[in-house]
Amino acid sequence: MIKVLVVDDSALVRKLFGRVLSEEAGFEVAFARDGREALERLDSFNPDVITLDVNMPQMDGLECLDRIMVLKPRPVVMVSSVTAEGAETALNALRLGAVDFVAKPSGAVSLRIETFAPMLIEKVRAAAGAKLPASRRLRERVQLKISGGGALRTERGPLVRRSPIDALAENGVVLVGTSTGGPPALEALLTPLPGTFPWPIVIAQHMPAAFTGPLARRIDGLCALNVLEVTQATALQAGCVYIGRGDADVVLARRGGQLVVASVPVKPDYPWHPSTDRLVRSALEHVPATRLIGVLMTGMGDDGAAAMTLMRKEGGRTIAEAEETAIVWGMPGELVHMGGADWIEPLPKIAERLQALTPDHAAQKSTFLAE
Repeated sequence: MIKVLVVDDSALVRKLFGRVLSEEAGFEVAFARDGREALERLDSFNPDVITLDVNMPQMDGLECLDRIMVLKPRPVVMVSSVTAEGAETALNALRLGAVDFVAKPSGAVSLRIETFAPMLIEKVRAAAGAKLPASRRLRERVQLKISGGGALRTERGPLVRRSPIDALAENGVVLVGTSTGGPPALEALLTPLPGTFPWPIVIAQHMPAAFTGPLARRIDGLCALNVLEVTQATALQAGCVYIGRGDADVVLARRGGQLVVASVPVKPDYPWHPSTDRLVRSALEHVPATRLIGVLMTGMGDDGAAAMTLMRKEGGRTIAEAEETAIVWGMPGELVHMGGADWIEPLPKIAERLQALTPDHAAQKSTFLAE
């Protein structure tokens, strides 16, 4: 039995969420009207998963989340509006320790709940199996106390970016797939890479369209690589990271003999979007497998596992995130179970492995022009 605490100041939303979860086998549901009441229910109800609204009186969702992750860490699924502000808030929540978020239906929630219900159930079930780095938020709070209440600062050198104009994509492409827990994992993957990393990186992160742009901008400000959301056909360039636009698929194609990345309408054959499977299969149509590296990280389901297994059989190289660091070891776990992983690496080691696998930029001169 999965015990779920639904936290929302709207009586209607609590009723609807409660009905959806209670009608599904294996759930026990309790409710809280705001952040303060949610904290009180941590002991009395001891939930396995919390769905947490962002905008509430008394104590908002982010403040409540922060306290939960310090006092009694457990999986939290944020409920956020599909707006630019809602997207930024959801990304902040993921950095604070939430395992996932769900976009609250716009307009009359009661009229859209039937479409929304399967997503809510899927995300709550996945969250129930998520693993939390329980000590991470606690260490941050201790640091905050030591600093006298000031803002935490992470010391880092200046970002050294390479100009994409001076560095066309050379020799290969890195393909990355991720879902639940993905945004923080992508930060951990990309921030250690230098601006001179020689291969472009294309990412399929399961996420709605309103969120992929803010995600790209956030990571762009954190790492030395140029990070952008794919909204139109764009020539691949070294020193760049391309995040597929949400609610669509991201694929590789050739335009005028040049390799491009493009956002395309979804296909019903692929259940998750942007689809890692479709991204990898499109890459295999235009790039020799020996010039591809696949990375499959935290996420529920099996998106990308079959395609990357095929890629490995054809000569590509693949990395699966290790179970010890994955929030949900669904996607990378399936890759391992299929025998499709060359390396199984904890998240902090994946960037190091990528740098070891990619050739030195100075020694590479070929481009993705048609032969």
